Amino acid sequence: MSEPFRAGMVAIIGRPNVGKSTLLNRLVGQKISITSRKPQTTRHRVLGIHTQAEFQAVFVDTPGFQTRHGGRLNAALNRSVRTALADTDVVILVLEAGRYGREDRQVAELLPENKPLILALNKLDRIKERASLLPFLQEMQAAFPAAALVPLSAQQGTGMAELYRVLAQRLPEGPPLYGEDEVTDQSERRLAAEFIREKLFRLCGEEIPYGTAVAIDKFESEGGLRRIHATILVDKESHKAIVIGQGGEKLKAISSQARQDMEKTFGARVYLEVWVKVKGGWAEDRRMLRELGLE
Repeated sequence: MSEPFRAGMVAIIGRPNVGKSTLLNRLVGQKISITSRKPQTTRHRVLGIHTQAEFQAVFVDTPGFQTRHGGRLNAALNRSVRTALADTDVVILVLEAGRYGREDRQVAELLPENKPLILALNKLDRIKERASLLPFLQEMQAAFPAAALVPLSAQQGTGMAELYRVLAQRLPEGPPLYGEDEVTDQSERRLAAEFIREKLFRLCGEEIPYGTAVAIDKFESEGGLRRIHATILVDKESHKAIVIGQGGEKLKAISSQARQDMEKTFGARVYLEVWVKVKGGWAEDRRMLRELGLE
């Protein structure tokens, strides 16, 4: 007798900048969630789908639970974390291997008691002596006695086979939730905005990206061509100048790198135009947050 098929929703949660989006992209096998070395990059709930012969896991990448800053935007992001936990069958709590601090504990307080838990101990590639990790593993097993512990490196792909194996055992029996060829529920329009926002995080200073948002004004698909017009919203006139850069060089780099990601993901040529507009207080404007799909 063959094993019954298993399928379910899997929440990926953790503090900011612990590698949740990198892990999702690794699990799915392609880039569907933006990444950056800066914390709090993810703002939207992102679904990633991985299907094998025996199971289908629908991963929900959530924003890093924000404990340091308030405001309407961060409150909306934290609500999306709580919603993901309520709606999923299995929870993956991503921790940095060898580190369990105050922010991690605050996220752990959100864990539901009645759902299977996997601790993904990420950034294993940064541990020089693997034997030194043993006390940490023992500490985590004592703190989460019902959880499965999986040391891994989302960046390098180490430990993925074990994570799939442990996850498949914990998914409920049932038919697939999506087609076997589907990898995300994100539209090309949403992905286009996110690719532009990722370049803001990677190419601009420490504070600038957090005061920006990206709106897609026009998205036209003509066979193998996508025509996309986008606006980067910034809080201040001084931020606009930084995003554009001297002679427009920074904005050109943002647009060029985003376009390359779009063409690779969409499998089509992309014509992209990007403008920068000052919209002070957008992160506290409920109507604007709804238009951007953030509330």
